[in-house]
Amino acid sequence: MTVYHGSTVRVEKPEIRIGESFLDFGAGFYTTTSYEQAERWARIKMRRQNVSVGYVSVYHFDCEAAKEQTDIFRFQSADMEWLNFVAGNRRGEGLFKASDMHIGPVADDSVYRSIRLFETGVLDAEETVRRLKTEALQDQWTFHTDKILSFLTFIEAREIREEA
Repeated sequence: MTVYHGSTVRVEKPEIRIGESFLDFGAGFYTTTSYEQAERWARIKMRRQNVSVGYVSVYHFDCEAAKEQTDIFRFQSADMEWLNFVAGNRRGEGLFKASDMHIGPVADDSVYRSIRLFETGVLDAEETVRRLKTEALQDQWTFHTDKILSFLTFIEAREIREEA
């Protein structure tokens, strides 16, 4: 299967970024099956870093072999389990489910607002999950170990330029 990673650099050799542990799925190498989502991430990083060029790195992921040899946890939806996992990781509490990979919905801007309202106590968990179920969410495939990264093969990096 094909997965994509958006960045301001070509990533031919993916690695686990331990310092970036306050992300939705914790420390890891983040990808998606949506080219558009990866391009959006690249553009966000371009704006943050004030650079005019970004990249969508394209990979083949041998999912079938990885399933046989590693531990992959998949969230089927943005449900209570997913919400607690994401909120815990964003608070820096680490992975609740230690796995080589996590797959699940990605939190976009509107989802971040709902999660933030949950984290600050404005919304309870049930109302937050209810709101999340109305969102059309893309996916994220997060690699947490070198073992799972070994099933990922770089194909190419597509250049993204700042829109005029």
